[in-house]
Amino acid sequence: MTRICVIGLGYIGLPTAVMFANSGNEVVGVDVEPDVVKLTNEGKTNIKEKNFSELLEKAVSSGNLRAQSQMCSADVFIICVPTPFCKSDEPVTLEHVKSAAESIIPHLKPGNLIILESTVPPGTTSGPLKEVLERGGLKAGLDFELAYCPERLLPGNLVYEIVHNDRIVGGVGQTSSDKAKSLYAQFVKGEIILTDATTAEFVKVAENTYGAVNVALVNELAVICERLGINVREALELANRHPRVRYMDPGPGVGGHCVPVDPWFIVRASPDEADLIKTALQKNESMPDHVLSLLAGALEEVGTSLQNAKIVVLGIAYKKNVNDIRESPALALIEKLEERGVDVIVCDPMVDDFRLPVEKDVMLAVEGADAMVLITDHDEFRNLGLVGIREKMRNPVFVDTRNVYQNADGFIFRQLGVG
Repeated sequence: MTRICVIGLGYIGLPTAVMFANSGNEVVGVDVEPDVVKLTNEGKTNIKEKNFSELLEKAVSSGNLRAQSQMCSADVFIICVPTPFCKSDEPVTLEHVKSAAESIIPHLKPGNLIILESTVPPGTTSGPLKEVLERGGLKAGLDFELAYCPERLLPGNLVYEIVHNDRIVGGVGQTSSDKAKSLYAQFVKGEIILTDATTAEFVKVAENTYGAVNVALVNELAVICERLGINVREALELANRHPRVRYMDPGPGVGGHCVPVDPWFIVRASPDEADLIKTALQKNESMPDHVLSLLAGALEEVGTSLQNAKIVVLGIAYKKNVNDIRESPALALIEKLEERGVDVIVCDPMVDDFRLPVEKDVMLAVEGADAMVLITDHDEFRNLGLVGIREKMRNPVFVDTRNVYQNADGFIFRQLGVG
């Protein structure tokens, strides 16, 4: 039985640990958060994904998965610590990755395999990570194997995608690539494609850059459509009938800890050549300001202003039907509203943990409100009883940034991308 140590039991690390445990390995999950360790050992999780709780319970009850706060010896170490966060010209510290590597050194033995899954700037695995690990005296590619294998998971479809998506494996040497591929082949049904570590790192950030640039394009078109007096959704649906055109949906920005963040690694690596990428990222970051302007304009129409208004934010998760709020455009919008003296009421049926109270019942949230703005198109928000909501609000202002509603009788109604 292979002993695998997974470092970091977050949205990527815990599912990875579960899949390896249910494949017959002895898996030890290491996390610095005591609550995460406790929950995992109880077979519980805050990750709300279809069928995942059952898989976690199976892994723990079988005895193949346990969690602890201290590093231990293992045959394989998989690093799934938080991605270094960097925007614009901020430095990339890699502190979590380096800390994980330093904790491995006392337990590193000849023949071990170390895999990094965290999204990092190209060159990290064969550069800083390798350098830290080799401080113990063993050499990567000679005494131990080292590889990079980025996650490719879509929140809301985690269980299916961790098994069926293709995986990219980049080793520091061919043997490292081959061993990492053999390991993931225990549960991955998608194709496992080999390359070098730096290329694999670049592939990961390039994938998220693709998303960021395309979202920026449709968001810019949405703002232009408002100026031209047309409906961006209708226009893009018609454009998508072209056999080689596939526009995404516009929205109030981008979220998650990948698309808004990872492309900055490319900008940082080549700032003089990454003009398009940088502009796209800045466009996406500007969308909460545009939503704010839609709100302000609608409130002016009913004779009031943002200052001292009570505004309900419908949805703070970064995408529908998940509880993940990382880098959600709602967070930036809420901060901007608070700066202007707004009384912000948060309503999200999926999210429990936030710095402000989270109301689950829309009807309670809108009591005496001056406006509501739909940020996340959870299923629960797709059939709101607008007549009843209108009766509870002080002012009938509704801004829909996801274009879930085609009209809202009785409201001062604004839609993103609709003139």
